[in-house]
Amino acid sequence: MADTESGKAAPGDSLVTVIVALVVNALIALAKSVAAALTGSASMVAEAAHSWADTGNEVLLVIAERRSRRPSDARHPLGYGKDAYIWSMFAAFGLFTVGAAVSIQHGISELIDPEPASDYGIAYAVLGLAFVLEGISFIRAYRQARSDAQRRRVGTLHHVSQSSDPTLRAVFAEDAAALIGLLIAFVGILLHQVTGSPVFDAIGSIAVGVLLGVVAVLLIGRNRAFLIGEAVPSNVRSDMIGELLALPSVDRVSFLHMEFIGPGRVLLIAAVDLVGDRSEADAARELRALEAVLEGDAMVELASLTLAAPGGPALQPHRPG
Repeated sequence: MADTESGKAAPGDSLVTVIVALVVNALIALAKSVAAALTGSASMVAEAAHSWADTGNEVLLVIAERRSRRPSDARHPLGYGKDAYIWSMFAAFGLFTVGAAVSIQHGISELIDPEPASDYGIAYAVLGLAFVLEGISFIRAYRQARSDAQRRRVGTLHHVSQSSDPTLRAVFAEDAAALIGLLIAFVGILLHQVTGSPVFDAIGSIAVGVLLGVVAVLLIGRNRAFLIGEAVPSNVRSDMIGELLALPSVDRVSFLHMEFIGPGRVLLIAAVDLVGDRSEADAARELRALEAVLEGDAMVELASLTLAAPGGPALQPHRPG
């Protein structure tokens, strides 16, 4: 079932992706802040706020990665996987409040009381450098997402949106938004320089803020879905039904529930009918043995099997076509 697993990269892949993004965003934030102070550009101020927000978010995502990988214990038998969604939610709120709100507020202030801008060359140089660095971080996130998507046999964007890995989704979305935001800032500064009107620069700042707000809302929504409890995709569920029925001692599967409890980790609950007539003790031992087999799958954090009621439904794997 590893090939159909939704969103689980090789151990450490997402952490490396986040650390690359953290270093890149910290360097970019410093450069943009200096450029904003020297040029007085509203769009550059928005971009600096954007990068500082991203830098803080990456710190939270590193925490999310490390805390969610802690092993289960007596107080947390299902592990700490959902910590990834909690800390990723904090990061998304940070992107909304720091990045989006500051950018929009500064843009509105510039419309009401514009400040003169200068040293456009510095702004363009910093935007170009930022585009290259953000591109490096985005390529890293894209390659991981594409590799995971190919294993699942789905599109890259579909995988990113549906993945159970919130850190990969956050870095991918933030880097993509950063590249778009840099283009918006470039157009705003260029129009300001060409026309002499600060309105375009201020509108660029507001547009960057709106972009960040949309990304933040989408990330908040996905993390909320996994915190509430999101079932695995239908193809993963179908594959598991097939695997259960392929076990020599399983005759029928009447119920199956698979819910994400962390990045690439699920809780599996199923009701099965065992082959042959068994005593209660033999059936209990066989069910425990089957649970151990299922928990050997890298995706299954905890499996719980019960006996199916007589005459109940018989689930079958979906047959394409």
